[in-house]
Amino acid sequence: MVDAAPGTAGVDADIQRHLVHLKVERRLAARTLALYAEAFARLQSFAAAQKLLLREVQMHHVRSWAAALHAQGLAPRSIALVLSAWRGLYRWLGNDGLVALNPVEGVRAPKAPQPLPKALSVDHAMALADAAPHAGTDPVLAARDQCIVELLYGCGLRVGELVGLDLRAGDGGWIDPSDASAHVIGKGSKRRSVPVGAVALKALRAWLELRAELAGSDEQALLVGTRGARISAGQVRARLKLRALQAGLPTHVHPHMLRHSFATHVLQSSGDLRAVQELLGHTNITTTQVYTKLDFGHLSKVYDAAHPRARRKP
Repeated sequence: MVDAAPGTAGVDADIQRHLVHLKVERRLAARTLALYAEAFARLQSFAAAQKLLLREVQMHHVRSWAAALHAQGLAPRSIALVLSAWRGLYRWLGNDGLVALNPVEGVRAPKAPQPLPKALSVDHAMALADAAPHAGTDPVLAARDQCIVELLYGCGLRVGELVGLDLRAGDGGWIDPSDASAHVIGKGSKRRSVPVGAVALKALRAWLELRAELAGSDEQALLVGTRGARISAGQVRARLKLRALQAGLPTHVHPHMLRHSFATHVLQSSGDLRAVQELLGHTNITTTQVYTKLDFGHLSKVYDAAHPRARRKP
């Protein structure tokens, strides 16, 4: 027989046995076990306050306790973890025939507020794109990095779509300079075409003139690393981070931030949400609507800075 988990004095016997199961059979990490133990302590406290045995708990009890956790200021993600631990406990008890129904099944934590994507201001985006290479920078790498920035910001590409571009049409993505379009493979292997602006095309041509100095003879990737093979997403992130530092930007810049910036700036100028959805390759318009909140944030800042009544003293 396995001994009870350490530190479980005064803990309900069902919880003790379940913690042993999680530790010995499920082999959960110590940190995860500690979080589960804390969740079970909450459950036992709630049940004791209503003079309930754990096996007597019903769904309406769980709903009220989840609401109580929310009222106490526990974050939605933390409540979701607590409910997950409770749900697992009752599922385990049900498998042993000790409870007829799982009272946590169907109970969900409150939705966490969706964080707004971080976008660069137009000025910062221009500073990043127009940053001159530092003295001593390899001109081949400088041309490649310029091409990377222009394609990410100018076309709104995901980093995976960018590194997947090939020199010419095939199974992967490619850019057709003749009609100024990029044909990329996005999420779910869905293909889409996006326009490529004049500045991005200029950067592309400058890179193609020097690409052979870096690329392997049989390499089909459009963008390559210093070893001559297709560049990785990690390498793109590292080069973008370095460029942002060299440009003096006050924030960490990553590839997806340029995609957010592309969407935000196009929406601010055009107001055409459906067009932005198509450009980004979003299946659902609700995914794109987050940029309307960013756009409103921009309008609020303009209002606060410009309107004489915006910052009235009480």
